[in-house]
Amino acid sequence: MTVVSAPERVRAAAAAPPLPARRSRGDVADVLPRWLRVVVLVVILAMVLVPVAYIVVASFMPDLDVAAGKLVPDTVTVENYIRMWSTVDLAKGLGNSLLVSGVVAVVSALLAVITAYCLVRFAFKGRLTILRGLVALQSVPGTLLLLPLFVLFSSARTYLNITVVGTSTGLIITYLTFALPFSTWVMVTYLRGLPRELEEAAMLDGCSAVGVLRRIVIPLSWPGIIVAGVFAFLLGWNDVLFASVMTRPDTATAAVVLQVFGSAQEGGALPLYGQLMASSLVCALPVVLLYLVFQRYLIGGLTAGGVK
Repeated sequence: MTVVSAPERVRAAAAAPPLPARRSRGDVADVLPRWLRVVVLVVILAMVLVPVAYIVVASFMPDLDVAAGKLVPDTVTVENYIRMWSTVDLAKGLGNSLLVSGVVAVVSALLAVITAYCLVRFAFKGRLTILRGLVALQSVPGTLLLLPLFVLFSSARTYLNITVVGTSTGLIITYLTFALPFSTWVMVTYLRGLPRELEEAAMLDGCSAVGVLRRIVIPLSWPGIIVAGVFAFLLGWNDVLFASVMTRPDTATAAVVLQVFGSAQEGGALPLYGQLMASSLVCALPVVLLYLVFQRYLIGGLTAGGVK
């Protein structure tokens, strides 16, 4: 057996060819050429920003200029933002949307974190079935549930003497049936990344399961809770189909008001396109502000659970 001395090993290591450098994470962008990445980004941004830019410009144009298809206004006016409140009952629609979407977001997020905590931290019969059911429910189109929900809520008036159809409460219950499965799955993914040691330490100090949930889990789960709440809010804010069936004129949401307003402009002598553009921007403003306020939490909540 040949014994190699330490100096000889050092010289051999120095003479050996260097190992290839590991590719850094930034090298992943080299899959596409730089010019192609720039072209793709410009095309995507144009597809998104050009229609939004036209809506903004058209909201400050007279109705005649918008109807004529002009891209550059001859005159700039803010009359559309003033007249739209009397042309369409937008204020009541915005109030109904804020009420329904806000309640759905809060209730869905709270119920989701409680349900997800039970599914993640406790073992019981049927747990895996529930988790699989949460995923399976995401594949069911909401359109298929419109008629069954309407018949069910209409029957409540006949058999229980409770009016559900046409009320904000009925619309909130409708949205919760879609928001809860998704919100619960978001929280399940997030809570799986929380260390159990914190909860075990709290239980050793005398905390009950409810105390651990209130003092440990919820304070550490704000990014996931906000993600669940924001997506539930968007579900109620953007929906038109269920809101058109489940509401009356006095409980109609902003999306329904805009739909009725837009349909009324078809075939008119002078379509109020300028006011319609202004109304659309006003209805989109709460969602934009919501994203700007909770942007930091949304990024953290959406990426949680992706890396273990």
